[in-house]
Amino acid sequence: MNQKEYSSPLSLRKVQVTDEFWKNEMELVRKEVIPYQWEALNDRIPDADPSFSMRNFKVAGRINAKRREEGEAYRPVKWPLEFQPLPEDMDHLEERFYGCLFQDSDFSKWIEAVGYSLTQHPDPELEATADGAIDIVCAAQLENGYLDTYYIISDQDKIFTNLRDNHELYCFGHLTEGAVAYYQATGKDKLLKAAERYADYIFSCFGPEEGKKKGYPGHEIAEMALVRLYEQTGEKKYLELSRFFVDQRGTRPYYFDLEQPDRVKKGHEEEQRYAYNQAHLPVRQQEEAVGHAVRAVYLYSGMADVARLTGDESLFAACERLWENMTRKKMYITGGIGATHIGEAFSFNYDLPNDTAYAETCASIGLVFFARRMLQIKADSRYADVMERALYNGVLSGMALDGKSFFYVNPLESLPEACHKDERKFHVKPVRQKWFGCACCPPNIARLVSSIASYAYTQSADTLYVHLYMGSVLECEFGGKKADIRITSGFPWNGKVSVELKLEEKAEFTLALRIPGWCEGYTVNGKPGAVEASSATEADGTVKDGYLYLHRTWRDGDRLELDFPMTVRIMEADSRVREDIGRAAVTRGPVVYCMEEADNGKDLYLCALPEDVAVAEEKSDILGVPVVKVVADGFRRKQEPEEEQQAELYHVRRKAEYEAVKLTFIPYFAWANRGEGEMQVFVREK
Repeated sequence: MNQKEYSSPLSLRKVQVTDEFWKNEMELVRKEVIPYQWEALNDRIPDADPSFSMRNFKVAGRINAKRREEGEAYRPVKWPLEFQPLPEDMDHLEERFYGCLFQDSDFSKWIEAVGYSLTQHPDPELEATADGAIDIVCAAQLENGYLDTYYIISDQDKIFTNLRDNHELYCFGHLTEGAVAYYQATGKDKLLKAAERYADYIFSCFGPEEGKKKGYPGHEIAEMALVRLYEQTGEKKYLELSRFFVDQRGTRPYYFDLEQPDRVKKGHEEEQRYAYNQAHLPVRQQEEAVGHAVRAVYLYSGMADVARLTGDESLFAACERLWENMTRKKMYITGGIGATHIGEAFSFNYDLPNDTAYAETCASIGLVFFARRMLQIKADSRYADVMERALYNGVLSGMALDGKSFFYVNPLESLPEACHKDERKFHVKPVRQKWFGCACCPPNIARLVSSIASYAYTQSADTLYVHLYMGSVLECEFGGKKADIRITSGFPWNGKVSVELKLEEKAEFTLALRIPGWCEGYTVNGKPGAVEASSATEADGTVKDGYLYLHRTWRDGDRLELDFPMTVRIMEADSRVREDIGRAAVTRGPVVYCMEEADNGKDLYLCALPEDVAVAEEKSDILGVPVVKVVADGFRRKQEPEEEQQAELYHVRRKAEYEAVKLTFIPYFAWANRGEGEMQVFVREK
């Protein structure tokens, strides 16, 4: 692996997103989600599950203050580590930990989103609020650097005794991601220093050296967070610790067995014991994406980071194998992953049910993380195609169009009656929720959307890679020469893109422009582009791995006009996906579409698309948000006459009768914004 080929995300301070579509999403996060989440962190949302996040930090801070005041005489109460029921009167909470044991991470994801938002839209009031929150969090940190309120409040003797379940290293990972983001946005390092102190403490506890623990996170994210801390500080020990966690994972004897030997289930298949945590095998031996889907893609992201920075070919090969298995055998057409609610996990290959799909929002977000990191190692459009699909569909569906409610689960088919009455589908919600007791998804959306430019563009020494097309103004530098690059884009509704360069002096560098996999042909300055790697385009570029490379000496005012035509495509799943046999889905450009009861009435299962379907596109809006709808000439099966419905449940097969109807499809990310109703992505074929 030649490290000169690697690229890095552009600094968000060097990018201003001007894109109509994504700027709207970013403004929703800035104006709605970030303030709303701050209220949620402080338990001020009526009729929503309390978070307890900031309260726990305050309690931990008071414990630290008492310790400093009373010294050895202070003896904190050791609370039971098991969860206690909440009192009915919230005004009389005891001085103990409340909420999920990973609740600290809610603050961390919020501060990360705040940092990203401030790079695009300075806001002194928001920054002051964030500074105050950071003061509360840092006051909770122990003198040795440890910072996790669950154990600070409950029992400090139990620190790092249950890595499998208790999320200390997960909370550290999110704290570090948030600390780096806030420092890069504001230059304020109080939280960053706290994260470094915590990382130093972890480094003193874990590693290959004698006397150190040989464990690793039960819920991954520390791996990529440590890499980010290394890239920010230059402290190589953070990279070494990340690599240790990656290398140690899944080795025998299992560390999780050693830390809690009494809980090992006798007779349980050894190799499957920790598949949920992706710790069943050493990572280089893993070939199938298994277990909790969010944990998996967080791990794979960390693996890709370590492979990139250490030049580890075997680790990168493992990432590629896992990517191929996940995206070719276990991914929904929406970019959703994790098919089953049991363990929020991957199922077996090609098991992708629509109506019981889990497809957690956080899992699609993690898939985006993984894709970007693979792109940094190798610019290959198969990674960017999946990243784009997940962003426009599996991620954005997790947030309402007004930014005020959220999905944790993103099914591909929804029948409200089943959601309410069928226990197997209780995890599927027909309308978005205000908030969640386990509120990982809303703040995850906030931090991703606020940092979207870091997924659109990466840069190496002499090449700017454009992975996603969104309107932006970029400040770049090649060979010491500055280049301002202005990109305008009609995505996701039309494929017209322009790239304009402003240079103080001519500069030699390469623009690498992704050719979307959904596009059957494209033009550059009105001339057809090449599709073969060995072909030269009429724009004097070459194509490799789905990217058009234009290398030249650029001059001020140079301009490119690109067009990636978006046509409606009728898609079918691999025949091994049993749930989708005889069904088709509608896509257009990067957007997956669905039928909704609001447009098509009830009983969507009776609707069908003919093989040679005629479609039309309509510019429209949903709750004021511009969209392109697709209208298809379809059919609706006629139900039995009412008198026959009272007869036997089963009867001899007879020819079905259909009536011609217009079927309206809306973008999948926009469903469930017009009240409760049925929804369906895959439609029966006639």
